[in-house]
Order: sequence, then C-alpha cells, then structure tokens
Amino acid sequence: MRYRIYRIIVVSIILSFQVLLFAGEPKANFYVSPSGNDSWSGTLPAPDAQRSDGPFKTPSRARDAIRMLKQTGQLPGGGVTVYIRGSVYPLTSSFELTARDSGTKSSPIVYRAYKNEEVRLVGGKQINGFTPISNPAILNRIDQKYRDKILQTDLKAQGITDFGKVSPRAFGGPMHATGLELFFQDKPMTLARWPNEGFVKIIGLVEPDTVNVRGTKGSKTGKFMYEGDRPKRWVEENDVWVHGYWFWDWSDERQKVESIDTVKRIISVIPPYHNYGYRIGQWFYGLNILAELDRPGEWYLDRETGILYFWPPAPIEKGRAVVSILDTLVNLTGVSNVVIEGMIFEAARGTAIVMKDCKRSKIVGCVLRNLGGTAVQIEGGNNNGVASCDIYATGSGGVSMQGGERKSLTPGGHFAENNHIYQYGRWQRMYTPAIALHGVGNRAAHNLIHNAPHMAIMFGGNDHVIEFNEIHNVCLESNDAGAIYAGRDWTMRGTVIRYNYLHEITGFRGRGCVGVYLDDMFCGTKIYGNVFYRVTRAAFIGGGRDCLVENNIFVDCQPSLHIDARAMGWAGYHVNTTMTQRLKAMPYMSELWRKRYPKLVSILEDDPAVPEGNIIRRNICSGGRWLDLQGVDRNIVTFKDNLIEKAPGFVDPARKNFQLKDDSPAYKLGFKRIPIERIGPIKDSPN
Repeated sequence: MRYRIYRIIVVSIILSFQVLLFAGEPKANFYVSPSGNDSWSGTLPAPDAQRSDGPFKTPSRARDAIRMLKQTGQLPGGGVTVYIRGSVYPLTSSFELTARDSGTKSSPIVYRAYKNEEVRLVGGKQINGFTPISNPAILNRIDQKYRDKILQTDLKAQGITDFGKVSPRAFGGPMHATGLELFFQDKPMTLARWPNEGFVKIIGLVEPDTVNVRGTKGSKTGKFMYEGDRPKRWVEENDVWVHGYWFWDWSDERQKVESIDTVKRIISVIPPYHNYGYRIGQWFYGLNILAELDRPGEWYLDRETGILYFWPPAPIEKGRAVVSILDTLVNLTGVSNVVIEGMIFEAARGTAIVMKDCKRSKIVGCVLRNLGGTAVQIEGGNNNGVASCDIYATGSGGVSMQGGERKSLTPGGHFAENNHIYQYGRWQRMYTPAIALHGVGNRAAHNLIHNAPHMAIMFGGNDHVIEFNEIHNVCLESNDAGAIYAGRDWTMRGTVIRYNYLHEITGFRGRGCVGVYLDDMFCGTKIYGNVFYRVTRAAFIGGGRDCLVENNIFVDCQPSLHIDARAMGWAGYHVNTTMTQRLKAMPYMSELWRKRYPKLVSILEDDPAVPEGNIIRRNICSGGRWLDLQGVDRNIVTFKDNLIEKAPGFVDPARKNFQLKDDSPAYKLGFKRIPIERIGPIKDSPN
C-alpha cells in the first residue's frame, strides 16, 4: 500500500506539472464530498461556516457543472480538476461520461482523489441483519459442527432481488460469470465448495471412447464417475454446479448438475455438454452447495428465497459485508483528454471501467479490485491507457485493449504501463489475461504480473510492443498454456517482445507450460533481450515462420527453445482453412502490406506449412536443456552465435542476478547487454 501511495503522489506531481506548462493559464477546480450538496457551487473543498456553500455531493453533479462551464465559453487553459474527498461512494448507476465531457490537449478534465484521501466508488450494497440460522430444514443440510458458526440475512428484505445468473460458459462466455458476489473486509469470499482447495478427479465415464483426439480418448456425454461418498451430502441441494477442466488442461467450464447417482457414484450434468468432452483423470470440484459451507469465508445464496448464508472469517461487526449490484462502475464513451486518478473501484459484477471510442484518456494510480469481470476495457479510439494502477481479485482479466485498424495498419496507441496485476481470473479462469492487446500498435510495459490460473499477456494483431514486464507464477492451473500468448494467424506480424523477465512458470502440478507461446503457425514475432528463469518451454514456435529469437538469456529452462512442424502433420488442416481464410481477409498484397511484411506476399506459393525463416541467434542457455525440434529439418532454421555449453559469467546467479559480467564470452559473439535494471514497475514515473 505504501508503494502504491508513493506512485500516486508521483503521478499527481507530474500531471500537475504538465497542466501548469500551458502558459500559466488558470484552471478551474470543483470538489465532491459526502458532506456536500448538489445545489452548492462545488468550488469549496468543505462547507463554509454558514453551510451556504461548499462542495458538491456527487461526481455526476461535478460533471454537469463542467458541461455548464463549457457552454458559457472555452475551458480554462489549465483545464478542470474535480477533487473528490475521501469516503465510500455507493453507486446506484454507472458514472457516465460522453463526448460532451471531453477536455482538450491543453485543457484536460481530471477526476482526482483529494490529497490522497481514500476515495472508493462501490458498485455494491452493504448488507446487514445477520442472525443465526433457526430453520431446522436448513440446519439439517449443514454439518452439525458448523451450524452455530453460520449466519443468514434476507437480501430481498434489503431491496436486493436481482441476483444475476451463474454462467455455465467460461472460455468464450460472458466477461463475468457469477451474478451477485459477496465481499467482506474488502476481500472476495468463497462460494461454498468441495473440496475446499484444489480438485478431485474423474475416475470413469458412463459412455467412454466417443471422443478420440490424436489418441486422447474421452466421452462426449456429461456423465462421469467420482471416488468416495462425499456427494451423498448434495442430494438435498437444488442448485449444485461443478467446475472442471473436463478434457484439456486449458479449457474449463462450469456446469449445472442434473442428478447424482450415489450408489454408482455418477454425476450427470445438464446439456449442453462440454464442447471438447470429458476425460478420465481430469479434475473438477463442486460449488454453490450449502451442505459444503464448512469453513470461514464461505457463503451460499438461496436464489429462490433470497437468503444469504455466510460464515464470516471475523466477527460480522468487524467488517463490511457487501454484495455486488452494478455491472459497470464507469462508462466513458467518445471522451477525449480525461484522466481518472487515485481512486478505488470495487464490487462490480462486470467490468469496472469501460472506455469506448475515447482519445488520449487514461486511468492513473487507481486500485481496481473485487470485480466480477475485467478491471478496464478499452475499445476503439486511440492513445488511451492504464498506468500505475493496482489490479487484483478480478473475476476475469486486468486490462483489455482493442485499438488500431489492421487493414490500414493504423496504430491504436493504447498502453498498459507500470501496473501491478495479480490474483485475477477468479471466475473466468482461462483466456482472461492480465493484459490483452488486440488491433495494431498497442503497448504493455513495466508491469508486474503474477499469481493467476492462466496467461499473463495475450496479443493478436500487428506491431504491438511488450516490454520491461516482470511475470512470474502464472499458468498455475493450466498446461499447454503460455505466459505470453498468441496463435493461429500468418498475418498478425510485427509484434516485439523484449526486455521482459519471466520466471517460475512451470504449469499446473508441474506438468509444464510455455513462456512466450507462438501457437499454431503464428509468425513474424521478435523475441529479443528477455530473461527466462525456470520456465518450461521458454520460447515456443508452434509451426510458425519468420520469427526471431535473439539475445535472450535462458536459465534452467526445460527446454529453452521449442520449434515444431505441426502444420506439416496433425495441424495441417488449418492451412487451407483458418489460416488461408485469415490471410485473404487482410490486404496482404497491397503496397502497404508488401512493404511492411514482404514475406507474406508469396506465402501460399511457398509451402506455407513448412516453418521456414526462423532465426535463432546470440542467445545464452545456462542449465536446463537448450532445444527441442519436433519434425523440423534443422537446416531450415538459422542458428548462429548461441552460447550453449560455456559458462556465461553471470554477476550473481545465486541471487538471481543474471546480468553478465564484463568479460562474459557471450559479448564476443555479439550479445548485447540487457537492461535488466529497468524491468518491472518504475517507482519514479507514472508512464
């Protein structure tokens, strides 16, 4: 928290300095406070002695005051700042900004926490009225040892009737999947489940061998067997769900239970069944089960009666119990030159802040937490960003950016910089990264990303820059997954992945995953100057071509580099279908594309299934294993000046300082010094 406050102070100083540069022109200030009144002028930070004037009471009133100011004339040269005083602001509707709320380059509009006071914009409602359970039928569903620990409260009596829906789909489903969620002491609570940690395995299938994917067999029918007798406790439940990785280690899904045969130990789920099927040995757990409410921090909502049951991890009067209500906290649509700074956004069912078709606007020095969906979603527009924010405990991802136009290769200029993103993907586990870049010319830099079930950064499109990020302990619940990932498109070229530090990335149960994963013939990507430590399959070229792996340091990786020829084998059917379709959807023969990506021009005449044109040069491999080639003729890959068998001369490998000494033999091969000291969040700059 101290580090976050320091960053916010630095950001405030720099932004204030930038505003003062505009010819010393005056700026306007408005203030918002719980002690304010929307009928006042909003120009004072606190009520005057006569309580005849003072701050506004709501941010929307300050927004409207700026609109009136713009109607009477131009914005002051220094812009307008809305200072929001410290308090909890429960939102009953999303805070909306549109094009009419824009600033200009010289006169930005800034919504800022006042003097680092704690400002919390909350999309939930505090609930009260907790009492012990008295209904005998309910008590009989709960283990006798825990009955006196669990409290209940009536949400309907508190005006809460929209509970939302639990979504069965995770991969490819909605951006949030829980509906209403419970938070206590500013932390998400756990929907009652079994087992309390981890998973149990499928031990048998009712209709086996109806799926066979290259020798991996399973069932298309959602009827599977479990071990033990624990589900006998669930037979009185009316809304049991199971969440599992049913066939592949990278595809999870929640499914509602249709029936449980406790004699044959068979769980049957309600169709539609999982797209890939079910497989013996895969893992799952049960959730939304009152009978499994058996430890502090768990909760259960009876959606028919509206009664919420909760075992608080501390005395209920020692914390605020909040349930999420709003889907989105802030919507910015068509806005330009607006900054939101230094506030906490929390307890939304979906995405905290959505920026659509905005320009030169950013979220700076904020905390975004306890969300059912993503922290910030940027769609369209240009040069918008998220900087120096702490993002954690989100239901899906962190920052999602879609910007730029691919056919014209027009860059979007969006950025995610200097953020700390962790413990994301609580509900939508797979394919909801800390940072997603789509379109053209966006950037992820100086972020610290860790502790997540799946990937850290996902990208698609062209000419992105992913640099100076530290990533560790991701892909904790998945295999065949990448910390940095893209896949299946010949045309998505030009991205540079440089100067990142990836470490301790080994996959679920140590079964292995990937550092930088160029999946299914992904091409034309530069992996330069990164440091990989204890990463399985650190740099992975999955059948693609024209990739450059240069000047990287690999330490204790298994292996450092993987290249395969999948398009010449099992994945060959993609060549004439998905890959060719996506190629022809782009103007790759145009003069612009010919100049930018000349190797695309003749790709269809050049045996596109062959992974040609990959260059591996001036890399260092220390410990672990250097190379896996699968089905690839070594002669079609350029290997040059890689330091494989000699000691590289690290400064202090025992302390994980993998900078090279001045006399390292790698320098004689042309290796360039990696600016390791610049990797990760920067303490003295917001951007």
